[in-house]
Amino acid sequence: MAPHLPEKQWAQVIEKTGGPIAYKEIPVPKPGPDQVLVNIKYSGVCHTDLHALNGDWPLATKLPLVGGHEGAGIVVARGELVKDVEIGDHAGVKWLNSSCLACDFCMQMDEPLCPKAELSGYTVDGTFQQYCVANAAHVARIPKDVPLDAIAPVLCAGITVYKGLKESGVRPGQTVAIVGAGGGLGSLACQYAKAMGLTVIAIDTGDDKKKMCEELGASSFVDFATSTNVVKDVQSKTEDGFGPHAVILVAVSEKPFQQASEYVRPRGTVIAIGLPAGAFLKAPVFDTVLRCITIRGSYVGNRKDTAEALEFFRRGVIKAPFKVIGMSELQKVYDMMHEGKILGRYVVDTSK
Repeated sequence: MAPHLPEKQWAQVIEKTGGPIAYKEIPVPKPGPDQVLVNIKYSGVCHTDLHALNGDWPLATKLPLVGGHEGAGIVVARGELVKDVEIGDHAGVKWLNSSCLACDFCMQMDEPLCPKAELSGYTVDGTFQQYCVANAAHVARIPKDVPLDAIAPVLCAGITVYKGLKESGVRPGQTVAIVGAGGGLGSLACQYAKAMGLTVIAIDTGDDKKKMCEELGASSFVDFATSTNVVKDVQSKTEDGFGPHAVILVAVSEKPFQQASEYVRPRGTVIAIGLPAGAFLKAPVFDTVLRCITIRGSYVGNRKDTAEALEFFRRGVIKAPFKVIGMSELQKVYDMMHEGKILGRYVVDTSK
């Protein structure tokens, strides 16, 4: 039986580009025929949420907007066409809120590329609210024995880096460099890489991030701020000195995207995941051709990637380093993002 639902709820609302965000009461949405309504208990905070607030991506946001796309909670209502999600199920609302499921991309399990895709916390209201709607086909199925606060960061950061590692083609026993390894995505990438049998070179800056990366399974650490030659330092961390087989770029600044092709090994792959505003990828054509370097983008995962990424977490081989803060204090997290002071991930509790 569906629980009694309130008419109003608390949410963090962006009313104009650049903010500030407003913590206020708004109506509880009603699910459409193919949607579910999820009572969001916890939501991770992603750097994408800051881009949505600042409006600095070449993709328009809806306004007013409720941000957030790493929401974990309980299904409390469903549309009449929904048959495979039950009231009381635990579910996650991800970046991909819905897709058409009928286009060429959707039929090839590339639904993130769907031209009609709706994006949580960007083109539709997201998870910085107590109740959120999403297409039933796209909500993540969360096992009931998994803590909702701990799994929230996996719903974007975890799935995204897991997909990037798959896209890179690296195999067990090979080496991957993770740039931005001490951040929210990077801290999970280190763990997924280790769980997939890879040797991890973590690239970031600061003693705290070095300590955390090593605890999460990185075999070595390169501090880009103190290094006098990042290219040589990264290559020296590999057994034969040729460099890592793949580079996973989850950094939030442009320079690492220009540098990665210089230290990846011949026939290696550079995977761009992070999305610094206004940044460009550049690589020397001569060197890229002669060394057979592959440079490719990797977006969020599909439904199958989601299930696989969550299974790693359920088995206990992935633990997202996170801190919980009340949703009313979301602006504090954005301030720390601006200052580069976040280790791991922040998760907001929608009840506070």
